[in-house]
Amino acid sequence: MSGLVDSITGAVVSELLKVVIEEAKMVLAFKSVSIELASKMNTVLLAFIEIETMQGAEELKDLKDIIDEARELVRKCSKVNRLNLPSKAKYTRKVKDVNKKLFEFCQVQLQIIMLRNQLLIMRKIGTEKCSSGYGAELSPKPYDNLPKDKLMAIKSHLESIKKELDVLSVPPPVYMDLCSIPEIDKVLVGLDLPLMEVKKKLLDDDDPMACLVVSAPPGCGKTTLVTQLCHDDEIKEKFEYIFFCDVSRGSTFRTTVQILLQHNGYEAPTFENDSQAVDGLRNLLEELNEEGPILLVLDDVCQGEESFLQKFQINMPNFKILVTSRYEFPAFGPTYHLKPLGYEDAKYLLIKRASLGLYRAAFENEALLQKVLKHCYGFPLLIEVIGVQLVRKFVNRITGRVESWSEEETILDSPQPTVLECLQPSLNVLKPHLKDCFLDMGSFHKDVKIRATSIIDMWMELYGKGSKCTVYVKYLNKLAFRNLLKLDPLGREDHEKNKGASLYMGSLVSFKLLERIQTGLDESEYGFYNEFLVTQHSILRELAISQSKSEEHHERERLNLEIREDTFPDWCLDLMQPISARLLSISTDDLFSSTWVEMDCPNVEALVFNLSSTSYSLPKFIATMKKLKVVIIINHGLGPAKLTNLSCLSSLPNLKRIRLEKISINLPDILLSPLGSLEKLSLFMCSFSEVSYNIEEITIPEALPSLQEIDINYCYDLEELPDWVSEVVSLKKISITNCGKLSVLPKAIGNLSNLEVLRLCSCINLYELPETTERLGNLRFLDISDCLALKKLPLEFGNLRKLEKILMRMCSGCELPDSVRNLENLEVDCDEETGPLWERLKPEMRNLMIWKGM
Repeated sequence: MSGLVDSITGAVVSELLKVVIEEAKMVLAFKSVSIELASKMNTVLLAFIEIETMQGAEELKDLKDIIDEARELVRKCSKVNRLNLPSKAKYTRKVKDVNKKLFEFCQVQLQIIMLRNQLLIMRKIGTEKCSSGYGAELSPKPYDNLPKDKLMAIKSHLESIKKELDVLSVPPPVYMDLCSIPEIDKVLVGLDLPLMEVKKKLLDDDDPMACLVVSAPPGCGKTTLVTQLCHDDEIKEKFEYIFFCDVSRGSTFRTTVQILLQHNGYEAPTFENDSQAVDGLRNLLEELNEEGPILLVLDDVCQGEESFLQKFQINMPNFKILVTSRYEFPAFGPTYHLKPLGYEDAKYLLIKRASLGLYRAAFENEALLQKVLKHCYGFPLLIEVIGVQLVRKFVNRITGRVESWSEEETILDSPQPTVLECLQPSLNVLKPHLKDCFLDMGSFHKDVKIRATSIIDMWMELYGKGSKCTVYVKYLNKLAFRNLLKLDPLGREDHEKNKGASLYMGSLVSFKLLERIQTGLDESEYGFYNEFLVTQHSILRELAISQSKSEEHHERERLNLEIREDTFPDWCLDLMQPISARLLSISTDDLFSSTWVEMDCPNVEALVFNLSSTSYSLPKFIATMKKLKVVIIINHGLGPAKLTNLSCLSSLPNLKRIRLEKISINLPDILLSPLGSLEKLSLFMCSFSEVSYNIEEITIPEALPSLQEIDINYCYDLEELPDWVSEVVSLKKISITNCGKLSVLPKAIGNLSNLEVLRLCSCINLYELPETTERLGNLRFLDISDCLALKKLPLEFGNLRKLEKILMRMCSGCELPDSVRNLENLEVDCDEETGPLWERLKPEMRNLMIWKGM
């Protein structure tokens, strides 16, 4: 179809326009606005072809400039993280600007050009019937002079585009890019030769090798190597499709195939067995293979997974599989052994990781470097953790030598220590409270990005004792400083700056975090850690778990229960006594049927569920956890999991925090089980599609008498906040962020007389704040940043006399009422475009402080 239209006209503008339309349709992160842009350009495509068929297109230079701008814009949009709503909002505005320019051109200049061309055609064919001016009827229409077959081709082409746009107009799914290549966030040292050797094997068409295993001990750089390989220009040119699957989290074959299908835009079916999944994989690969070669990366395959790998071995040309593992799989394919770094590369990495120039004295001491690197065995992870610690210790002590780690040094000097044995001393130097926090990280899935909020909520209840959350944010920072975990910003626009943020002093990101803490800002106002993710290398998680293995399971302070299908570990089948753990972590795969064994857990204070199934019933034994304070349920499956048996939480007298991630839940379900002690409810990427708000028979203040904070984040189908929220009179904080469909707040929100913080960041369809907002007499902080549809603040907004700060970035279209002049001591954080709204008020608001950023 495209070729047929191309034969009609080779003009620059229409050809460029068609390219932009196709590119705009591919910008999945901005479907609504990119489709609007593509659709508008599509509506004038026929007219452009008309004009270009008649004569030259010199008059369309301005239009060509607009289309060039649009093309560059869709390219930038395609690089924005799918969850980065602030950046999406920024580019949404830019797309709307381009739309406006296009509309104005078509409304004025294009009409004049078309009218003139019509007159020229009619003079030429002798059918001009106008007697004067531009008011006469003109006939025939210029496209009537096009050959019938060409006209039909144009119409058919436009109809095809329309159908494709109609398909794309379906609301975008919450979960995408499931098999995308990870970004490179480490210093790449000593990988040039391995990269060249592995790349040669993959690019060699004469080599019948279809499967290759990259093997090395943990922390040696396997994942870093294959990630760099997938970003290599020659590899990307060779392979039309590159899929990167992390299979280290107990993924089943069926789950992995479902992920591949969903990543490619297909509905992920529920396979009854692996044979069906094999057929589904073969059908997908056959369809994709028609467009070009395919590379499938299976990262971090566990020992004993030969049968898992063999299911991927589908005999097909131009299909190759690259596996990383600590182990070899001879029956699957040849093995490339990744070697540790040589001395010079190891020294270079140590210098890069330790920081810029703060430890220059250490780096000038060659004997010191040799002694430090002797303990790292050329493993990048050991250099980052142990090597950096030793260098810092040397500098801080200024002893001129590496200080002894007493009895642990004998482990370092052992002939062939394991990586875990090498890492052990890095824990022994931690202060007790920091070591406890590190060991708690073993409760979360390895190699998964965990919201910092989840971890801090847990620590607040386990160790809080009146401490502010900033204490535990500092703990995160300190662990990141020691490279025992990594802090990443969520969806920051300047990724190039942030992707290497952990290269110096543990993490530049963590220093940004620390800088915010040192200013004395309180979490209750800013919630800055909501935008940070915590990741940890799998071997560091194993290190945390290994600390409890010397004790019997029922005696451990931290207990990890891993269930595969419906098979429980032997130790929990015949328990004769209660479990003494304070922290219990339960992990299940997608085949678990929620059939539980009985367990007695009277001392558990923090409970973490890592689940993957589509439906999940909470175990009845939760009712025995009378000391339980915090429940964190994280679904790692493809879509929201249906959660049932929430009633087991109602009998817990000390339960203060509930956090649900990627769960399909009815909000009234929470109300049906009285939660007398609940103080904070957090919902992240949850679905409310079946919610019903008819709960008149429930007395809200009695159901939730202690609730102080509601945190709703990235819940895409939340269109309105239910009215019952306005009846929770104990609420002090409401945070609703990145909820793109939220359009209104309940009018009764003014009843929340104790509310101090209202955060509505990146709710791009929120068009108004209820007039009753003025009754929030205790409101101190308001965040309406990136609320693009917000047109005005309530008329009597100035009645919020206790309001201290308002965040108002990207709100230049929001009208300020005259009453804001009553807010004499207000601090405004905004951008350059929103700033003028407030600057004009400074003569009357002498104490007004305006902070303008990007």
